[in-house]
Amino acid sequence: MSKNKVFFLDRDGVINEEVGYLHQIEKFKFIDGVIDALRLIQNKGYKIIIITNQSGIGRGYYSKEDFLNLNNWMLDYLRSKKIEILQVFYCPHSPNENCDCRKPKTTLFNNAQMKFNIDMSLSWAAGDKESDIIAAKSAGVANTVLVRSGHIINEAKTRADFIIDKLIGVDNLQI
Repeated sequence: MSKNKVFFLDRDGVINEEVGYLHQIEKFKFIDGVIDALRLIQNKGYKIIIITNQSGIGRGYYSKEDFLNLNNWMLDYLRSKKIEILQVFYCPHSPNENCDCRKPKTTLFNNAQMKFNIDMSLSWAAGDKESDIIAAKSAGVANTVLVRSGHIINEAKTRADFIIDKLIGVDNLQI
């Protein structure tokens, strides 16, 4: 059986505008060009998986049900645009819980790789924090992209292979 190539994406700051502990549908706003970027990624033969830290659950700012409700709304919207997300893997823990799934740890990537038979050497990952890049690289993802559309980043110190303004910039990369 052949292995899948995947484009892993962080959610907040990559797919939607970063607002801090997003859990309400009415506050969710797709970043300009992201639908076209997702379509391009999909058309290049990549499966799409979202890997996201959701510490707002562990901090008590919102519930797992709030997250799942927003998540299902987002997936339904993307499906209506003919974009299929293979799965959303998320860490519900706060940073001080020292769990195994919070990025920059690799558990979520490893779980995705095992579940979907992913060839990490053919895969990409995009995030808006260095922890996204470290997790992807540590999990063996070959190509990493840091986007400027979320958090302020130290570009001089990133381990990312590429830096772009927002996800639509992948059209200039050789994916």
